[in-house]
Amino acid sequence: MQIAVLGIDLGKNSCSVVGLDGNGRVVLRRRLHREGVAKLAAELPGCVMAMEACCGAHHLGRRLRDQGHQVRLMSPEYVRPYVKAQKNDDRDAEAIAEAATRPTMRFVELKSETQLDMQSLHRARDRLVGERTALINQLRAFLLERGIIAPQGRRKLELHLETLLALEQVSLSQRTRLLIEDQQAEWRELDRRIEAFDEEFAREARTDDAARLLLTIPGIGPLNATALVAAIGKADTFGRGRDLAAWMGLAPRQMTTGGKPKLLGISKRGNRYLRKMLIHGARAALPTLSKGETSLGSWLRGLMTRAHVNTVVVALAAKLARIICAVLRTGKKFEMQAATVS
Repeated sequence: MQIAVLGIDLGKNSCSVVGLDGNGRVVLRRRLHREGVAKLAAELPGCVMAMEACCGAHHLGRRLRDQGHQVRLMSPEYVRPYVKAQKNDDRDAEAIAEAATRPTMRFVELKSETQLDMQSLHRARDRLVGERTALINQLRAFLLERGIIAPQGRRKLELHLETLLALEQVSLSQRTRLLIEDQQAEWRELDRRIEAFDEEFAREARTDDAARLLLTIPGIGPLNATALVAAIGKADTFGRGRDLAAWMGLAPRQMTTGGKPKLLGISKRGNRYLRKMLIHGARAALPTLSKGETSLGSWLRGLMTRAHVNTVVVALAAKLARIICAVLRTGKKFEMQAATVS
């Protein structure tokens, strides 16, 4: 039994595997536990191990790679068209194996343990930020129910609460005061934990070579730099900068038929967290960049005369994505070019 491609449909406990020979015929179908997949792969000569890029795929992929196999991870979106008839685990595994043989298939780079650790830290920080936002919104609602309108802004609300609780004539019951004080303590604890993550990201950005290169780009800080390096590494899987922008969902959607192209809004595909962080960075850098006598500043000023500021921010984020790809692939820091005089 000569297996050229082994398609693995991963599950939490059990996995379905389908083996194809050199002619694409199915020669193996099995249902195994995760450890059983590694044991089966150890008995096989070097071949292609295909999986969807899902939770646990990178860990298993590194084990299979260490056994001498060629690991190919794919987006589930690209595997779906190869599922025949009704969906089940065996047909999913067969579709994964067949999709991995296509010459035009796009594969996901296998992430290292360090990259996964950094991504986990970013996800934990993002969850804490969401909890803090929910807590602040709830505090505002409690105050509004009692006729107190809090000012906009996180720090302004924090100062307003301290002043409010210090006043005796404010119509707040004793129980409500205790509740707000308890939520203030929770708020301070969330701030402390988020700040600890930020300090860790800053230390990582100073020590990692790729992150230091990204810090030379306007709008890219330690948070963005570490998140980008953890997600895309050296950007070797992207042929050009526009591919990275499209992967982040910053490229326009297309509805082209009959040779008539029609561009819509941005696709918002891919990693939503990276897209959000890059747009925030672009919004922060826009005022400074648009005033500079550089080619990028000239482009931004021209764009701002004919488009809404939010459109300009997204366009700048897409431009930064292209710059990020070029910096990571070349290993050279970003240098701003002076504007050309026409």
